[in-house]
Amino acid sequence: MSGIWSYFGGGAAQKRKEAPREAILGLRTQLDMLQKRERHLENQAADQLAIAKKNATANPTAAKTALKRKKQIEHSLDQTSAQVSTLEQQIYSIEAANINRETLQAMQKAGKAMEQIHSGLTMDKVDKTMEKLREHHELGEEIAQQMTTMPIGPQVDDEDLEAELEDLQQEEIDSKMTNTGTIPVSDEVNSLPAAANNPIKDKQASREEEDEEAELAKLQAEMAA
Repeated sequence: MSGIWSYFGGGAAQKRKEAPREAILGLRTQLDMLQKRERHLENQAADQLAIAKKNATANPTAAKTALKRKKQIEHSLDQTSAQVSTLEQQIYSIEAANINRETLQAMQKAGKAMEQIHSGLTMDKVDKTMEKLREHHELGEEIAQQMTTMPIGPQVDDEDLEAELEDLQQEEIDSKMTNTGTIPVSDEVNSLPAAANNPIKDKQASREEEDEEAELAKLQAEMAA
């Protein structure tokens, strides 16, 4: 299997991908060991300080020896703490570098994908496509307007309709005259002149005045008797 990966270049790529992870694992293992040593040295320094305090008055020589050991232990502790700090910094640096590499690879893939998408596109093609879309849209608008405004079927002249309507009305009048022998009442009333109503009203008023005068004369005769 490793031979196939090596043939296609997959083995080297896999090693490059695993190298940061292996380095970080190795550094963390060493860091864990140094941190344990650091805690052990701190405990030893505390023990020697306790011995020195205990023998400070009763046995000064033992107290000095304990302080000397404490100094040596503190020196080793300082070196160990420096090594811990160095390893932690290396781990942070490798993790940051690995993140940067993976981010860059992702960006490179995205760039290739964008390049592939735009490989067949040019501004001229976009302009031509948009122009065709606009032309088809305008054509569709014209077709829709033509379909909604143009009437279907033969055109009819309004004057012909008016003339035909007048003929029908005249036929209806002629039919009424034939059936009744006279002009319809409504036609007679409408045909009377408007001025003819005034003499009728005058005659009615004259009759009323004559009746009033006759009645008045009758009353005067009765009073005289």
